[in-house]
Amino acid sequence: MQNQTSPLILSFGVSDPVGAIGIQADLATFSAFGCHGLSVTTGLLISDTARVEDVQAVDPDWVSDQARVLLEDMSVAAIKIGALGSVENVTAIAEIVSDYPNVPLILDPFISALPEQGMDDEDILTAVRQLLIPQTTLLVLSPVELERLAETWRDADPDDTLQNDVDYLVALGCEYVLVTGMPADASKSGTGEGKLRANTLFGEDGVVRHDEWQHLPGIFNGAGSTLSAAATALLALAENEDDVPQVVVAAQEFTAGALAHAQRHGMGKLVPNRLFRQQRQHGAQ
Repeated sequence: MQNQTSPLILSFGVSDPVGAIGIQADLATFSAFGCHGLSVTTGLLISDTARVEDVQAVDPDWVSDQARVLLEDMSVAAIKIGALGSVENVTAIAEIVSDYPNVPLILDPFISALPEQGMDDEDILTAVRQLLIPQTTLLVLSPVELERLAETWRDADPDDTLQNDVDYLVALGCEYVLVTGMPADASKSGTGEGKLRANTLFGEDGVVRHDEWQHLPGIFNGAGSTLSAAATALLALAENEDDVPQVVVAAQEFTAGALAHAQRHGMGKLVPNRLFRQQRQHGAQ
């Protein structure tokens, strides 16, 4: 690896045998941007194209050891953290990334396709909030996922707003929060085919960007992983972390192109499998 000239990115995430989400999706996306992905598996999925039947968390000592040997051997330009598998994995990863405070950290811990993790679910969310979010450069999540996370520090209250929850996360130390799939018009549901949706980027001073886009028909397995992985690759290529707003725009454009391409070729369920063909059309500009 000493002759490696491509930016190196370390990805923590689950291993998906289908290749649509998790570290397989990350590696495909990183490659589309000319980056080289390194991976540490946090869990093993039992899945097909229809659903994920079960998740087996990887032992946290293995997670820690694998990450350490990679980071001691190679210098990474960015780190992405996906699904974590267990509270112990959250603790192990948080300790590792704390040793690399100058490396951009992208956190995308929610995958809607994963089955509920039972009684440990709230413990994992609390550990993520306490240990990982304060170290995060860019947190990516949906309004529903943000609400789930917010329940670890507040009771359900109609007076609590999305902006208040984001402000709380930024106050913890998270630099940017990207809330995806919001209704473009708050007075409407914004769901269904052809409806406008919006991704909103928040920072220390409030809303940084509010980008509307057309909701595509069909179901895409792996779109969220593609978006956060694209943002990670672009940050690895960026000159500094102040480029996050521009990175988010480019990552959204890349993901939209990948989704449209998958749709045209009948690959709506599996976005990352066709990403290599997107490089010339939607690569880093």
